[in-house]
Amino acid sequence: MNRKYDLIVVGGGLAGVSAAISAAKKGVDVLLVERYNCLGGAAANALVMPFMPYWTKDKETKEKKFLCGDIFHEIISEMWELAGNQNSKDYLTDFDEEILKLVLNRMCKKYGVSLLFNTTVTGVMLDGSRINSIRAFGRGLFVDLYADHFIDATGDAELSVIAGCSCRLGREKDSLCQPMTLCFRMGGVDKEKYVQNRNKINPLYREYQQKGFIKNPREDVLIFGNLNRGVLHFNTTRIVKKNPTDIFEVTEAEIDAREQVYEIHKFLKENIEGFENSKVLSTAIQIGIRESRKVDGEYVLTQEDLVSLARFPDAIAVANYDIDIHNPEGTGTSHHYFGLGEWYEIPYRCLIPKGKDNLLVAGRCISATHEAQASFRIMPYCAELGHAAGTAVSVAKKNGTTVRDVDVAEVREILKKEGFTL
Repeated sequence: MNRKYDLIVVGGGLAGVSAAISAAKKGVDVLLVERYNCLGGAAANALVMPFMPYWTKDKETKEKKFLCGDIFHEIISEMWELAGNQNSKDYLTDFDEEILKLVLNRMCKKYGVSLLFNTTVTGVMLDGSRINSIRAFGRGLFVDLYADHFIDATGDAELSVIAGCSCRLGREKDSLCQPMTLCFRMGGVDKEKYVQNRNKINPLYREYQQKGFIKNPREDVLIFGNLNRGVLHFNTTRIVKKNPTDIFEVTEAEIDAREQVYEIHKFLKENIEGFENSKVLSTAIQIGIRESRKVDGEYVLTQEDLVSLARFPDAIAVANYDIDIHNPEGTGTSHHYFGLGEWYEIPYRCLIPKGKDNLLVAGRCISATHEAQASFRIMPYCAELGHAAGTAVSVAKKNGTTVRDVDVAEVREILKKEGFTL
């Protein structure tokens, strides 16, 4: 069973969905391939939440200036309309992953994106510098899927690696990546008592660490609110010195992280008021990966580019989340924060893998250093990068060019009209 499309996007996270929708809205015949049974990527499957800030503020008026395109804002709007919570003060960042899954399905259907769930890409057929087709596997069957263009939005650059693209892993000096984290939820929490006692948590946690009662190397307990009554969200397990692209080491990470989940629960239940009747409600179906492969592209975005607020003639995205590096070796998290009204640009060349004419990457696996990736890796900016990639494919299709040779000026003009700060 062989099928042909204008564009195949691999990976159904925020980058992949935004790429698929962006292209489909402009008349491109798009197939979006996802290994799990839903869209949403890290938000849905790794329970990564909330959305980190994707705006800056005017130095004078302090008014928000959003740095993502219209597609991400449409996702936000559709979620909160469905949830009936449009007036929530946190509607720009908080979300319910089940509503997110439904909204992404509906948006893809609305704009004509074809979906293929429960399917893993296992191979590619190459013709020189072009990908002719991918081989996908699901439910015991293989299928060959053909397209003129491809976008790798897998996060781990899986399609790019299968296609023979070179990548860098982790930081330059030793290839260590930022820690992996298994997010989880606790239910049965008395939130009022939790708020009253939350300042006691981290000092006691560090004391327990020093005494050897806590094995988790993270320096504190990171807790977020949740839209459900009695439920708190935890992004606090930390697995270091494991390779997120090695299936055996990822398995070890999943096992170790689940032990940390119950270590944290036991600590809170026995020591902090409000957690007496708590229970572990759920853990993510996959461990969260902050960093893994970055494709070797036509330009490598660096920390120096970010700190200098670099501008590029082929910029197709901007970002300003802090350079947020969780220590790959143990405890501690370093930051470089951007000031009011500050952002850096990301050039289109970071989306073009070396040696490929009809493949783009979008999301956290674009071409960048360890330090630079620590900033743009958050989901809103991954959505922005996907939006840009999908637009580039639409322009290439219209003009009969490759995505490598696409008219970037035309891409930029379209993106400006669709809410981009360029």
